[in-house]
Amino acid sequence: MELIDEPLQGVKIFKPFVFEDTRGVFVKPFHEDQLVKLGIKFDVKEEFFSTSTNNVLRGMHFQLPPYAHSKLVYCISGKVWDVLLDLRPSSATYMKSVGFELSSQNRYCVYIPKGVAHGFLSQEDRTCLVYKTDVVHQPEFDAGVSWDSFAFDWPLADEVIISSRDETHPRLNDFVSPF
Repeated sequence: MELIDEPLQGVKIFKPFVFEDTRGVFVKPFHEDQLVKLGIKFDVKEEFFSTSTNNVLRGMHFQLPPYAHSKLVYCISGKVWDVLLDLRPSSATYMKSVGFELSSQNRYCVYIPKGVAHGFLSQEDRTCLVYKTDVVHQPEFDAGVSWDSFAFDWPLADEVIISSRDETHPRLNDFVSPF
């Protein structure tokens, strides 16, 4: 595994082990010992994936304490503009946001610690993101902040598809961080 960037405190973007030949590609995005070498201690409790059409915007999501979770996210088909927002008042990067490409082409993975909101804009049809979390999803602790309530320049198309749930998240200015 190769560390690519650490754009926010505790966030790590890395390239996993990739083997490619005439048959296709083999990718190993999770290897406990290799993650520890990158400074990531991660005990997987749940895994899921989402599929999106082009111009779907999802976010900005997180789970509240005591069920706050860290995530390991990667794209197995298509491409997204992935966005993170640091909601941890004690963090050196508190209230900072960052965006970067996750795609089946670059094969990057991102480790997102507790207290960092996550969202993305799908940039291709049939985009699939895989999520591993260290806490099982607890719907009553599922939360978010509005995707357009913080200083981030999303690469938006003319028509973006957003769920009614994501449209009702509170604005960042109205959110009191429990992290």
